[in-house]
Amino acid sequence: MATCLYCGKRSLLVARSLSLCIDCLRHGPKMIEGQIKEVHRLSRDPFRLPPCPPRDPKGALCNICANECRVPVGGKSYCGVRWNRGGRLQGVSPSEANVDWYYDPLPTNCVADWACPGGTGAGYPRFAYRPGAEYGYKNLAVFYQACSFDCLFCQNWHYRQRIEQKVRMTATDLANWADEATACICYFGGDPTPQLPHALKASRIALDRSRGRILRICWETNGNMHPNLLRSMVELSLKSGGCIKFDLKAWSEMLHLALCGVSNRRTLENFQRVAMRIQERPDPPLLVASTLLVPGYVDEEEVGYIARFLASLDPEIPYALLAFHPCFYMSDLPRTSRQHAEACLERAMAEGLKRVRIGNLHLLSEAY
Repeated sequence: MATCLYCGKRSLLVARSLSLCIDCLRHGPKMIEGQIKEVHRLSRDPFRLPPCPPRDPKGALCNICANECRVPVGGKSYCGVRWNRGGRLQGVSPSEANVDWYYDPLPTNCVADWACPGGTGAGYPRFAYRPGAEYGYKNLAVFYQACSFDCLFCQNWHYRQRIEQKVRMTATDLANWADEATACICYFGGDPTPQLPHALKASRIALDRSRGRILRICWETNGNMHPNLLRSMVELSLKSGGCIKFDLKAWSEMLHLALCGVSNRRTLENFQRVAMRIQERPDPPLLVASTLLVPGYVDEEEVGYIARFLASLDPEIPYALLAFHPCFYMSDLPRTSRQHAEACLERAMAEGLKRVRIGNLHLLSEAY
C-alpha cells in the first residue's frame, strides 16, 4: 500500500513508483509534474535513455514522432535508436533497424483478432483467405526494439536491454520472411513509430513481391508518429486489407504524462486523422482501439472520455478493454478486477460505441 505524496491518500491502487493518486493527477496542481519527471528519469536511467525528449536548440532535429527531439552532439534521442555524431543523426534508418520477428499461426492473440480478417474472415474474399478464421496461414509478427513512450506498466520492457544492439536487419531481409503462407504482417514492439521508415520500406517490398496475393499490413502503435508517416501507414493498410490499432493509454493529458512520460495530444490527433479514412474501406475495419485498464488509474471515467471520443468519430470503431497484469514499475498494483472491466465495458457502450469487448479475460481478478 502506497501513499499519494500530494493528498496523503493511502491505497493499494496507488503505485509506489508514482506515489500520486488518480484524483491528484486529474485535478492536482501543475507542480506534480516535477514528481512525474523524476519517476520517469528513474525508470530510464538503468537503460541509459534520456530522462525526457532532448531540447538542445543547436541539436540535430528528429521529427519521426511528436517528441521532436533536438539531440545534442554526443547525445541520443528519447527512443534511444538515434544519436548525434558531429552534428548529424546516426543509428537506425529506412534500410536497417533494431528488430526481431517470428511467425504466429492464425488465428492469433492479436488485440484486433476479433475484428480482423485473420480472426474472423472479415473482408472475404478480397482481403481474407477464408470466410472464417484463417487456419493454416500465419502472421509475420515484427517486434521493433524501441519506443517513443515510457510506459511504467510496459509488459515488453525487456526490449530496452537491446536498444543498443549492433546487429540490425535490413528492410529487404525482413520482407523476405513474408512467404506464401503469410497472410499478414503486424508491426509492434516497443512500438514501430521510432523505426517507421524501415517498416514502410519492408512493407512495400513485401507487397511488391506478393504479386497480388493477400498480404495484409497491420500496426499496433501508440500513434505518436509524424502525420506524414501515418498517411503512408494508412495507404498500405487500406489497399492490403490491414488495420491500424491505436493503444489509447489515457484521456487526461496529465495522467498520460504520468503513465507514459509524454503527452497524448499527437495520438488523439492522429486517431482522428485515421477515422476520417474509415469509409474508404469499412470492411474489414481500418481502425481499432484498445485501452489497458490499469487499476487505480484507468477507471470508468477515463474509459468514458475515450469511448465518447471514439463514438463521436464512428460508433462502429472496435474497442478492446484489456486486463492489466502487474509489470515493470507498476508491479505492486493488483490485476484488473472483473467488476472493474465490466463497469468499463458498460460505460463504453453507454457512450454510444457498438463494438466493445473485454480482452485478456484470463488475467481478470475476482477481487473487488
